[in-house]
Amino acid sequence: MEPVENIDQKKVSDTVIPDLQEKVLAAIKTVYDPEIPVDIYELGLIYEINIYPVNNVYIQMTLTSPSCPSAEVIPGEVEQKIKTIEGINDVKVEVTFDPPYSQDMMSEAAKLELGFL
Repeated sequence: MEPVENIDQKKVSDTVIPDLQEKVLAAIKTVYDPEIPVDIYELGLIYEINIYPVNNVYIQMTLTSPSCPSAEVIPGEVEQKIKTIEGINDVKVEVTFDPPYSQDMMSEAAKLELGFL
């Protein structure tokens, strides 16, 4: 099944359902690593977002490290926040460590907020 939209870290393109796309992205941006005052999207933890034609959402993400203390909390929070969006049918969140996370994945805003610039 081909996704309606594939949103990656660098580009959010137009889609036939931009409102839903915007709502999914906004929901993701409300999730924070409890140890870092920057949302997980700006941290670069979201690798892939697919919205399929029946409004099923697939998220591929990573964590700052495999031993992250919030490893069981953050993916579940992402799933819960997206499921609350009206019109969403189902959500699957997959955690991967390939490629491994690095600070280079952070947005400029995140780097500035955390004092890396």
